[in-house]
Amino acid sequence: MAPFRGERYAAVERLSRLIAPPYDVIDPAERARLAALDEHNIVHVMLPEAPAGKPSEDRYRFAADRLATWRRSGVLARDPDPALYVLAQDFTLPTGERRTRRGVFAAVAAEGYDSRRIRPHEKTHAGPKADRLALLQATATNIESIFLIAPDADRGLANAVASVAQGTPDATAELDGVGIRLWKVQGGARYRFPLPASPLYIADGHHRYETASAYARENPAADRVLALIVSARDSGLAVLPTHRVIFGAGRELERLLTRWRQWFDVQPVPAGVDPVTHLAIVGRDRTACLVADAKRMIALVLRQGALPDRLPSLAQSAAVRDLDVARIESLVVKEILGAATSTPIVRYVADAREALNAVQRGGAAAAVLLNPTRIEQVFAVADAGDVMPPKSTYFVPKVPSGLVLRPLA
Repeated sequence: MAPFRGERYAAVERLSRLIAPPYDVIDPAERARLAALDEHNIVHVMLPEAPAGKPSEDRYRFAADRLATWRRSGVLARDPDPALYVLAQDFTLPTGERRTRRGVFAAVAAEGYDSRRIRPHEKTHAGPKADRLALLQATATNIESIFLIAPDADRGLANAVASVAQGTPDATAELDGVGIRLWKVQGGARYRFPLPASPLYIADGHHRYETASAYARENPAADRVLALIVSARDSGLAVLPTHRVIFGAGRELERLLTRWRQWFDVQPVPAGVDPVTHLAIVGRDRTACLVADAKRMIALVLRQGALPDRLPSLAQSAAVRDLDVARIESLVVKEILGAATSTPIVRYVADAREALNAVQRGGAAAAVLLNPTRIEQVFAVADAGDVMPPKSTYFVPKVPSGLVLRPLA
């Protein structure tokens, strides 16, 4: 973890209009909304569009030109000395619970995975990596950061970051209802944010990390990447489940109960209980999910020893086989998807109420609610060199883009 000369917006009073979520959670409508907020919103560089009448590949050069213009005109200003930057995000969980997550922006080695000092848990895809590499080559700048988690068994990192966050912030903003506070940390002893000897784990940003590592192989001087590092012991660290909402005719639960009873205890969900709370209770020490259609909601609780030994979709490491999401995906979601001949559509949502509303009022055939994956399970899968099923984790809040940029030259 190293300090760096960060580049930040000069107009801190309108910072809320200039920052954005990470590129990979912004759809075209959201991009248009952010772009309309301010001509200097980071989305203009992070997700560039080519000028009218120009080839789409020109968008990367256009991003670089715009970034250079912002620098010349003083929209962005680079800090004169290396620093670390502490971030606090104040947010509300879907349950209504308020939390604050704290971390530190730093430059970390972009060295790929061979050394095992940085460990992934997701499979990446060529398209997004090619896009991010083209932008990095054009701008020579880390426009946004990756998100790393440090095990931090002795709470050294968590305590150091919390100590800084007690002071008056250098900048504040709000993004999508999340309060943001930023502190610049410079000088001697204040650089002491202890990292454990054990590896760092990618929470979000696998494509960006692999892109930065590829760029470093071409440009050895650019051998680091911007990262927000959060302690696994930070009280605000939150992982939400990603619930499955399935559209498609002919997928009534009644037709699937006989098959599910091979593996699960099938239980009615009592009337009037909060579904998320009930799921947490029945799944406290066993794999469980709630499944709802327009007529009913049931709990499926995996019986001891009922997990099939030879299930192709659960042929990965023990760390993956132990995941609720892997078991539910194989034994519940795939059963619903295959229950009819019509082509299903699956939506993924982090809010359980949104998932249930889709069944009650939105025309969805079924919703499958899951408990969240635990941080130690993320570590176990990464330690095993394996990857999780898609949409296994949803870390909240997302790390804002545009708070701090890191030029590579």
